[in-house]
Amino acid sequence: MKTVAQMLQGKPSGVVSISPYAKVIDALRLLAEKRIGSLLVMEGTHLLGILSERDYARKLILMGRSSATTLVSEVMTKEVFFVTPAHTDVECMVIMNKKGIRHLPVIDNDQVVGILSIRDLLNELISEQQNVIDRLTNYTDPKE
Repeated sequence: MKTVAQMLQGKPSGVVSISPYAKVIDALRLLAEKRIGSLLVMEGTHLLGILSERDYARKLILMGRSSATTLVSEVMTKEVFFVTPAHTDVECMVIMNKKGIRHLPVIDNDQVVGILSIRDLLNELISEQQNVIDRLTNYTDPKE
């Protein structure tokens, strides 16, 4: 089991964010450019929400709105669940599963310090399982 702080060490530093006053089309361009699935919506250092590809599909496309004229603040998810660097990978998975979300901002001392995706957590789980398999495969009985 790893802490969020340990998992963030293996990720590029920095957080990709957008203003709530930006147009959704600009958010989509940023998502595509960075090859990510969500953006933190921030005003200065204050986290206001999160905008995901899912928000775009459900709140804009299906409602017949235009990404060129709609503001990020109109379609972002305002209830943001987050974790701290002290949370564990297992705790993050439980939160994501219970809340039906794929991205968790990491907040430390009221500052956003990173974001974890479900992919990050799955990669960590796979790595942990591979380590167990390797240890079991290379295990030798001390009695032999």
